[in-house]
Amino acid sequence: MSSTTTGIEWTDATWNPMTGCTQISTGCDHCYAKTLAETKTRENYLRRAPVKDSAENRENPFAPRFWEDRVRQPLSWRTPKRIFVNSMSDVFHAHFSLEMIRRVFEVMNEAHWHQFQVLTKRPERALRFADDLPWSPNIWIGTSIENMDVAKRADALRGIAQASVRFISAEPLLGSLANLNLDGIEWVIGGGESGRGHRRVDPVWARELRDNCKRAGVAFFWKQWGGFTPKAGGRLLDGKTYDEYPVALTA
Repeated sequence: MSSTTTGIEWTDATWNPMTGCTQISTGCDHCYAKTLAETKTRENYLRRAPVKDSAENRENPFAPRFWEDRVRQPLSWRTPKRIFVNSMSDVFHAHFSLEMIRRVFEVMNEAHWHQFQVLTKRPERALRFADDLPWSPNIWIGTSIENMDVAKRADALRGIAQASVRFISAEPLLGSLANLNLDGIEWVIGGGESGRGHRRVDPVWARELRDNCKRAGVAFFWKQWGGFTPKAGGRLLDGKTYDEYPVALTA
């Protein structure tokens, strides 16, 4: 799963020069990347040494791994794409060194015809490293906020002035975000959880999020209601499909 077209509605392709992560908040409870790592991609991942080499990590398919052979892949894709970076990991996980992260950013700079969407649950680390990374206008940075318990992530995200677009992924949406401060945010993606054991999203939370974006002048994208499969509940919110994107120029 190094790169692929994807069924994720807000992007065109995924690129995974890194895999593996650590669960840090309630939004991680039913992580699809962890499930895939432990099932479909398990044997492939276990053949690769983890970044932090230990007996425990060698036996854990979801331990963070860096894939040297995948780093320059977007340069071979000549048709411009929106690319979700590390759908199977987190670029700013503590196991990945600044040098590893810088190499990923250098490729994003070089592949200027693509638009790269970097989503992290660790925006504080992204902010600490921001001045040491090369930012080109085609790099967007986002963070996941599933409820107000982790709303402080938006404060770190706002501080990353180098990014042309800062966005929030409220998926899975697990609580009201009616009072989330959207200052300095250009885009919000919302959606319900899918898969075994999925937690139901309250339609009130969805409407509050949409209305918060409208008041703040922020582009709003409603991805799904979720269910046992991602498309089980459809995408309509009060009879309308919300497919808004931020206005941003790429290099």
